[in-house]
Amino acid sequence: MVSLPLLMVDAGSDLLWVFIVHLSVLVVLSLVLAHMLVPLGTAAWFEATDWGPLAGLVAGGIGIVVLVTGTVGLVTLASSAALRFDPSTQFLQLISALDIAWVTAAVTLGLYRAFGRIWAVVGGSVIGAVCVWSIWNYLDHVGFGPNGEWIVSNPDLVRFVLPYDVVAAVTAVALFLVGARSSVQATEQPSAQS
Repeated sequence: MVSLPLLMVDAGSDLLWVFIVHLSVLVVLSLVLAHMLVPLGTAAWFEATDWGPLAGLVAGGIGIVVLVTGTVGLVTLASSAALRFDPSTQFLQLISALDIAWVTAAVTLGLYRAFGRIWAVVGGSVIGAVCVWSIWNYLDHVGFGPNGEWIVSNPDLVRFVLPYDVVAAVTAVALFLVGARSSVQATEQPSAQS
């Protein structure tokens, strides 16, 4: 329903900016969803198992990352189709949105658990902005085909996108694990003092 007004947007007039604004909105959606869900990803989800607190927190966090990423993926499919992007451009938007959504969700969750909400807002926003910028930089250099299709240029992907993707992925996994470990340590300290 929310994507219906996008049928009135003429994406062909300036496809690069429509694509980047659309991707940016999807990243904001991933950040909002992550911030709504981060307090829920506790080890309590897995109390019935014999998993330790760290395994429960990791599993709960993975569940949140999957929920955020899946939701953003569904919204991307509907909204890209409503914007009438070429199918290859829709696919580029989908893989870009999914890639950025899991990274922002993992960074947001890790920083929330380790340092609190403000750090989570800043960290998730910064990594999301850098990822969107790398896609914009690639598309600004390569452009689109005559019918608005995605031009796949391997050398340009390696130059403009993949290094940022790798750094973002490593950062996301590291902060996600730091956050889980910090949460375990925070719950163990009160019981050790009593």
